[in-house]
Amino acid sequence: MKRALPILAVLVVLLAAIAVANPFFLEPAGFLAFLKRAAPLVILAAGQYFVIVSGEFDLSVGSLVTAEVVIAARLIDGDESATWPVLVLLIVVGLLVGLVNGVVTTKLRVPSFIVTLGMLLILSGAVFLWTGGAPRGALSEGFRMFGRGGLGPLPWSVLILLAVGAAAIWLMRADFGKTLIATGDNERAAALSGVRVDRVKIFAFMLSGLAAAVAAILLGGFAGVSAQAGQGLEFSAITAVVLGGVALGGGRGSVLAAMAGAFTLEALFTLLNLYGISGALEFTVQGVIIIAAVAAGAIRLPSKFTPRRGDAHAAS
Repeated sequence: MKRALPILAVLVVLLAAIAVANPFFLEPAGFLAFLKRAAPLVILAAGQYFVIVSGEFDLSVGSLVTAEVVIAARLIDGDESATWPVLVLLIVVGLLVGLVNGVVTTKLRVPSFIVTLGMLLILSGAVFLWTGGAPRGALSEGFRMFGRGGLGPLPWSVLILLAVGAAAIWLMRADFGKTLIATGDNERAAALSGVRVDRVKIFAFMLSGLAAAVAAILLGGFAGVSAQAGQGLEFSAITAVVLGGVALGGGRGSVLAAMAGAFTLEALFTLLNLYGISGALEFTVQGVIIIAAVAAGAIRLPSKFTPRRGDAHAAS
């Protein structure tokens, strides 16, 4: 919780600034609308956190979100009876994409940056080939309920976000979280301690794929079908994670802080929009945050990789 305090403080300041610019934001309906918009990115950031804290990257989540939305629209095509089978299929596809990313990264020793960049291109090309640039079909009302409907006053997206957040925090407090942090901090030392490094990283990639599938369901329900549904979300998720103080080299950071980083990024974009600042500036902001995070990491990481006396002795 202490690691999340700085980004939570920034978030509070941004929310206060939004409330000054738009008093409606203080009303329950206005704040819930903000949470509904932020939910897909926050869930993606939670999934991206697992991969980054293990010392890897996942650049495929944005194209995976797009592919999931397009697949859902094409298979459902307005048929309510197809809603739940397609929802299950989307979850399975997300897990499979994560599995492929993880296996190729760990078993074939291909850098995750290259693997997931390749998966991004594969999924983007497949979507374009299948749709010709114009998505076909339509989402059913049952599907769109997850992005638009709710249980009483609470939107489903907010309830799902709470469930995902609770699950992510529980995972990081369980043995898996400890082994994941150990793997990202020093992969060799973790392996020598008995950690099944490959298995841990594969599971992290699968969690990222699962998060992308859930985000796609919410985003499709909220915004509808588009061939650009997930465009740029991979960079937004990474930006949110590093904004939350998670080290890009792995081994340090809190999932709560990563999710707070996503809320902060969404709040910043909302504030820029309220003041009529061009949306193109969003990419500039993300770029500045990522460069600053890498620069800060470059200052800290040398100590992380400095050989201990025992390691140097063993190497000789």
